[in-house]
Amino acid sequence: MLAEGGVDNVRVEPLARRLKVTKGGFYWHFKDRADLLAVMLVRWRDGRAEVITRHAQPGPDETAEDVLRRLLARYLNHPNPRGAAIEMGVRDWARHDAEAAEAVAAVDHERLSRVVPLFEALGLDVDEAQARARLFYAYVFGQNLLSPSTNAAEAERQKDRITAILLGGCGR
Repeated sequence: MLAEGGVDNVRVEPLARRLKVTKGGFYWHFKDRADLLAVMLVRWRDGRAEVITRHAQPGPDETAEDVLRRLLARYLNHPNPRGAAIEMGVRDWARHDAEAAEAVAAVDHERLSRVVPLFEALGLDVDEAQARARLFYAYVFGQNLLSPSTNAAEAERQKDRITAILLGGCGR
């Protein structure tokens, strides 16, 4: 429901109907809507932290550049529309709710803390590594805001060029 219409769309009665439970069944698990929203934020925050920790972990014989390229490929070649909609819903929610803003800040911090060292391992100083990590995520998440390209070959060339820009100038 968050993905479909934002936090205002997350309502107890429609949620209970969709899940085919009674309102009493809902209240067996959650004190009230505020409790549900708090649990949703914790689950989203912790889930995103677990995912980036797992995905940014180098495999055997994998270099930092390999990990960055793998991350880009994962996010760009295999988009998750539902996940993107949830991400957008939480980020919109965070614009007017302090607890949601804290969750978003924690996720951003976790994501950046996993990617900055990869750029540092490529020989960049910490300031440059932080800037590249922010560009990395701005690119990955910004792609969800753009309409899909109708020219697959051109889209692939753009991805390759942007990857070269992100990883370019790194000491090897």
